[in-house]
Amino acid sequence: MHSPFPQRPRRLSLLPMPSAEFAMAFASTPRGARLARLFVAHCLDSWGHPHTGRVNETLTLITAELCANAVQHGRVPGRDFHVRLAVEADGARLRLEVSDTRAERRPAVATSSDTAPESESGRGLLLVTALADDWGVSDRHGGPGKTVWAVVRSAPDLREPRVCCP
Repeated sequence: MHSPFPQRPRRLSLLPMPSAEFAMAFASTPRGARLARLFVAHCLDSWGHPHTGRVNETLTLITAELCANAVQHGRVPGRDFHVRLAVEADGARLRLEVSDTRAERRPAVATSSDTAPESESGRGLLLVTALADDWGVSDRHGGPGKTVWAVVRSAPDLREPRVCCP
């Protein structure tokens, strides 16, 4: 049957739409951690923090480290990890939360002297400490596990202003 109204193509997007919050569950795998990092970078870009800007680069790196830790140290077979990115109420800071279901394995900040120079791991939380304005660990709301969170100031990035076309 032919419709008298022209059919518009349906546009399906799996990428987050601009809003004040982004939250999603990811498989507790290295691929899930990569996808979480990419989604956070895209979300920040859609909120006006370009991929090459300070805020996006900082939070994307923090996301990569916290998600890698969730996959490596917080994984429970069959359970996803969750990522939440939100603009805080005052609008001046962004809060990233990565939750997993292993409550007994809480991260602790090591000093650079605790990690052997030839070691290929063990520096993730040192990076988070250096990059975030604040970070910590809390009990996971609504379920077993923990939430590792980090906060970064979201001042406009003047390094690479966006160019708008008329």
